[in-house]
Amino acid sequence: MKDKIKELIEEIDSFTASSKEHVEEFRIKLLSKKGKLSELFDEFKTVAPELRREVGQKLNELKDKAQEKLHHLKEKFDSDSDSGKEELDLSLPAETLALGSRHPLSIVRNQIVEIFSKIGFTVSEGPEVEDDWHNFTALNTPADHPARDMQDTFFINENPDILLRTQTSSVQVHVMENSKPPIRTISPGRVYRNEAISARAHCQFHQVEGLYIDKKVSFSDLKQTLMYFAKEMFGEETQIRLRPSFFPFTEISAEMDISCPFCKGAGCNICKGAGWVEILGCGMVDPAVLDNCGIDSQQYSGFAFGMGIERVTMLKYQVKDLRLFSENDLRFLKQFKSAL
Repeated sequence: MKDKIKELIEEIDSFTASSKEHVEEFRIKLLSKKGKLSELFDEFKTVAPELRREVGQKLNELKDKAQEKLHHLKEKFDSDSDSGKEELDLSLPAETLALGSRHPLSIVRNQIVEIFSKIGFTVSEGPEVEDDWHNFTALNTPADHPARDMQDTFFINENPDILLRTQTSSVQVHVMENSKPPIRTISPGRVYRNEAISARAHCQFHQVEGLYIDKKVSFSDLKQTLMYFAKEMFGEETQIRLRPSFFPFTEISAEMDISCPFCKGAGCNICKGAGWVEILGCGMVDPAVLDNCGIDSQQYSGFAFGMGIERVTMLKYQVKDLRLFSENDLRFLKQFKSAL
């Protein structure tokens, strides 16, 4: 048995491997359950008692030597395979991730809210599905009023009293019904009108309506408020003009133009040579609207104004097609950056 142990030690010392598979074959040959070492340990049971100590030490020595040899060979082949791999260069810059940007309508909406918040206006929001009272009747537009023809409305078939709001003025009715003057608020939001979609019109768009009610509010207050807004939004050199108009919920009513922000009033294709561009409608709140909402029109007066966010955005960024705002074209949207 000593001779067998000696032969295996010599075989282990002289063994060389050309691959991992060769190493695995050698392991099976020596250290598996049916390998040569297992056979020697089985044979060890027949060794004379006086020789067991010496033979046992040599068997353990053989086993340790075989395990050490296999471990050394496995490490060698593992290191050789790792050296063939491409090393990780930690100094390389990371891959950049494409960051999104705010929608241009959100940018302009936030700018409008910030401008009016500086002079004390709060933000009010309301439902997009409204009833006839809040959207029309309370705003001095009864069922037979011709002004309703100006707003092609989406009504609910099952209940013609329910509709998609055509203006965020409906939010102001809620505010007036549930608040006491003084009231100073703006109401941004989405509105709906049954119109054909084109470069200049859409069936859904966004408005910002403003309302100020207090004692002794005058048209002069309205003019100064709108002058402040125009200069903050389009630049200090911006001028405004007010033209007489008609809205059922204001009396007197006006439409406001601003001096063209592109040609500075000289005349260009944007303003069609006029030097002015229309921006919003406004006026003094009709006393009937105040009474409808539970506010004493003998004590209080107020002004209101409303503008389309798309209209302001198109002027600010020279966008010529309204449909671009709702098409989700990343080539268009990624042009707009803002911290607001």
